[in-house]
Amino acid sequence: MYKYFISLFMVFVIAEVYAQEQPKDSLITKEKDSIIYKTNYGIRLGVDISKPIKAVFDGAYAGFEIVGDYRIKKNLYIAAELGYEEETTAEFMVSNSTAKGNYIRLGINYNAYKNWLDMNNEIFVGYRYGFALFDQTLNSYTPNVSDAENGNYFPAVTVSSPITETNLNAHWSEIMLGVKAETLKNIFVSFSISYKILMSVKDQNNFKTLYAPGFNRIFESNTGFGFNYTISYLIPFTKK
Repeated sequence: MYKYFISLFMVFVIAEVYAQEQPKDSLITKEKDSIIYKTNYGIRLGVDISKPIKAVFDGAYAGFEIVGDYRIKKNLYIAAELGYEEETTAEFMVSNSTAKGNYIRLGINYNAYKNWLDMNNEIFVGYRYGFALFDQTLNSYTPNVSDAENGNYFPAVTVSSPITETNLNAHWSEIMLGVKAETLKNIFVSFSISYKILMSVKDQNNFKTLYAPGFNRIFESNTGFGFNYTISYLIPFTKK
């Protein structure tokens, strides 16, 4: 009987000691878990430096683009690009045309990269809706006057009188994939590629649009590709 009471007493003592130690351990765990690394939220503005570089090496091109995004959640950003482009497209022995105008792209970016501690880098996927308002000039063209099926061939004479049509437009969707790295405090360098699908385009009378500002070259499948290399600066509003 005494042995039974002694054993029961020891069980209560051990339980009491454990109960007193447990809150201390919980407090330590809570203190460790309470360390939270906050990151900047704000507007990020920049420029696409690939366009002026392209203009230096390609005399048929001129353009600039302003980029920006705003962080609304930890991994989600509202993004936009606004720019101007002028491109002369030459189709061998067929036509020479120039498209110039403004464009805007609006959409979102999702950051799929999990940063360490207070890092602020991105591997992102994005979607954009694009709209361009532009003019197009058909600088010269060679009409097809031959009737090969009946064996009749006529000399083709190139028409060099420019024909301009204004207020043309294009609508498209695009999917983006890119990376963004914070190289200095609040300064970011980004690289991205995009696949574009043309939704609609208003062509020049009797001439198909070959290039739309913001969309780039329009292929026969009504698709296109884009490339951006940007430098931007984050204007922080708050930390979360």
